[in-house]
Amino acid sequence: MTDLQKRSLLKLAALSAVASAALMGCGKKEEPAPAPAPAPVASAPAKVEPLKIAFAYVGPVGDGGWTFAHDNGKKAVEKAFGDKVVTSFVEKVPESADAERVIRDMADQGNKLIFGTTFGYMEPMLKVAADKKDVKFEHATGYKTADNMRTYDSRTYEGAYMAGVVAGKMTKSGTLGVVGSVPIPEVVRNINSFTLGAQSVNPKIKTKVVWVNEWFNPPKETEAATALINGGADVLFQNTDSSAVLQTAEKMGKRAFGWDSDMTSYGPKAHLASAIINWGPYYVKTVGDVLEGKWTGNAGVWWGVKEGAIDLVSIAADVPDDTKKKIDEVKAGLKDGSFSIWKGPIMDNTGKELIAKDVVADDKFLGGLKTYVKGVEGKVPGN
Repeated sequence: MTDLQKRSLLKLAALSAVASAALMGCGKKEEPAPAPAPAPVASAPAKVEPLKIAFAYVGPVGDGGWTFAHDNGKKAVEKAFGDKVVTSFVEKVPESADAERVIRDMADQGNKLIFGTTFGYMEPMLKVAADKKDVKFEHATGYKTADNMRTYDSRTYEGAYMAGVVAGKMTKSGTLGVVGSVPIPEVVRNINSFTLGAQSVNPKIKTKVVWVNEWFNPPKETEAATALINGGADVLFQNTDSSAVLQTAEKMGKRAFGWDSDMTSYGPKAHLASAIINWGPYYVKTVGDVLEGKWTGNAGVWWGVKEGAIDLVSIAADVPDDTKKKIDEVKAGLKDGSFSIWKGPIMDNTGKELIAKDVVADDKFLGGLKTYVKGVEGKVPGN
């Protein structure tokens, strides 16, 4: 083999090796770069269900008085908390076995906060509270509590006293009339405070009382008001829920007051002033406490002028300026604690001393009051 032939064979072998390597390279797949790990997806926050709140009302929402005032408080809650709450109510719930049925149904429907707005719901609510430990119960004007039930009230006697100051100045006969609802300490306290207010400007004032034994019964309230006027009373006051007393005074040419809410429009000529309750501040605070986990049972709250729960409003134009000034002084004193309505000496209408000189009655005394003060005629039923 010649040198030329050897070189040709070597060149051919080299070319063959290059081609073979090239073919092997073409057949190899290039591995792709690993994909980046996906970012963790943030889980959506769990939707917070609104707090379901129910109100049991003893009267109709449109009574213009007690229930109307509570419903205004409910509306204050709706305005304050928006979609954080869902409210409902049942009106005209009797103070009987029906109350337990209604309150229990409210709990069964998922309401976690239930307000019972009258004294007669106390026992039914206490019974339901024992069975519904996951529900919070609030009872107006009562005195029994539980781990999941507390009481709340307003110092209505402060409004009654201020109304009495006006009545004592405006009466011409010296005889006032009160239409009483149910003879419990709350109502007796209001009648007495009204009389004490009147006697602060006219010590000779006498007060007559007619009981209707119901919170809301316009026909009975009208009859009672008429009887009082026929008995010599020229200024009327009531602890009932409708505007019937004011309307009766308007028809018979006498003067009267609104109670629980501003009733001016029901008897503009007769209307002297309205002793009102503002439940809004308490209801808003309570709902806020529940939402924030601060609510506690086995407690009682009693708010008045100091907390913005009680006021005397829409005082008539013909009430003398010095009387209006006295009302302002009473309000200021109740707010800062410098004035006490129930400060001795105070006598009952039999001549017995109720409160000694310079002694200020405590809430326990006021909560159990069952007798009339001097100047109120008659005797409290059942005592």
